[in-house]
Amino acid sequence: MADSSPLQPLEGMERGDRALGSRQLAAMLPDLAGARPAYRHLAQAVSALILDGRIALHVRLPAERELATALNISRATVTAVYDLLRERGFAHSRQGSGTWTDLPEGRKPNGLTRLLGAQDTAIDLARAAPGLPGQTLTDALAQITPRLAEHAHTPGYHPYGLPELRAAVAERFTRRGLATVPEQILVTSGAQHALTLVLGLLCRPGDRVMVENPSYPNALEAMRRARLRTVSVPVTDTGWDIEIIESTLRQVVPRLAYLIPDFHNPTGCLMPDQERVRLLRAAQRTGIWLVIDETLADLALDTPAPPPLASHATPSGTSQVITIGSMSKTHWAGLRIGWLRAPARLVTELAGQRVATDMGGSVLDQLLALTLLARTGELLPPRLERMREQRAALATALAEHIPQWTWQLPSGGLSLWVDLGEPIAAALAERAMDYGVRIESGAYFATDPGIFEQRLRIPYTTPPDTLREAVRRMATALADGPPPSSDTRRRHWVA
Repeated sequence: MADSSPLQPLEGMERGDRALGSRQLAAMLPDLAGARPAYRHLAQAVSALILDGRIALHVRLPAERELATALNISRATVTAVYDLLRERGFAHSRQGSGTWTDLPEGRKPNGLTRLLGAQDTAIDLARAAPGLPGQTLTDALAQITPRLAEHAHTPGYHPYGLPELRAAVAERFTRRGLATVPEQILVTSGAQHALTLVLGLLCRPGDRVMVENPSYPNALEAMRRARLRTVSVPVTDTGWDIEIIESTLRQVVPRLAYLIPDFHNPTGCLMPDQERVRLLRAAQRTGIWLVIDETLADLALDTPAPPPLASHATPSGTSQVITIGSMSKTHWAGLRIGWLRAPARLVTELAGQRVATDMGGSVLDQLLALTLLARTGELLPPRLERMREQRAALATALAEHIPQWTWQLPSGGLSLWVDLGEPIAAALAERAMDYGVRIESGAYFATDPGIFEQRLRIPYTTPPDTLREAVRRMATALADGPPPSSDTRRRHWVA
């Protein structure tokens, strides 16, 4: 039986593997013309980039002479910048190996535990997962009863998934612009199950996996438990830096890359078509697997729903793309129905991997999923309209009660990625619990502990009145004094 002791996050990448170019860093820094003393302002800017995840941890900073040339300043100024970064704990150096990004000891969490969905009266903003109208479920159950009776006379094991559901998911991909046959589909118990199967088959402990920073916490946790080494690339309010992704793939050559290009969780960003093409080309050049999580792809609020990322690939390029989907965000997470699309030979291997731990999904849930998928054209539009109303209510309430917070309104997805302006997110989340609001610090979405402390992910998956009340309570918590500074904080299960 596997060791059930808690797994600690893996250390960063081995020194020497990743380096930040001087021109790359110079392009990230704000215009500090006239700022005095310049070295303090530069050090503060670099520290902020590290805390915001735009510069990853355990990355070698440019040589002093190169950065001085790129910024058109003296080498002595850059030396002072690096000295101050080291003094504040945002960098460290070793003789002959350069200067590396780091975090101060006080920002590294210690002994954190996770609260798994306690039943209380708190407003839950930790999970971005909408519910399913009761009548919809009742109608679907009545519709599948005769078909369920037909299946009752069979063993009920379907490691690949019910054939008719595999066909329906394949047809869905084809309709969205990516020709697919049922043999390329594996039905899973949610998207998380699909990812875990992929990691178990394609990766071994110690392998490198490229991920976005921030990213979906449960995916990051699956990688930690598989003892994989994550290599992060930043996703900011404006999206991805495709050049950083290309250079990371080229320098590191990870085993696979896990990305959420469709209304990214938690930032809400949508990857442009031209960047998708460049990503696919870079993956093809390096021969890595791309694992694309499109569980939010249908939740397009202000723009047409994007086609599958693999539809931008050349015919040979699609053989390196695994696409993961789910009904959790578009229909109901309680169904536990997800899927993956991959080359047929890989689907066969993944089905074998699945049998070792799970003989097959629930026939009842799969029949329900089949019925609900057939009604997507009827059920999805009103859901999207509710999301728009709830998004507007949340944005209006934040602007009214906490106007100092800022965010970019996403064109889809389920949440706002809010900038608090100061690193108080974890402490505020702790205080908010005392006011009846459960929410998770932005640090929970980070690949490295201690960053995104100035961020909160706030879902708009609850009714407008509930969202307004939640914001009012958070504003009260914020106004009632400085949040507690304890390093031991309650952790919540985030969806």
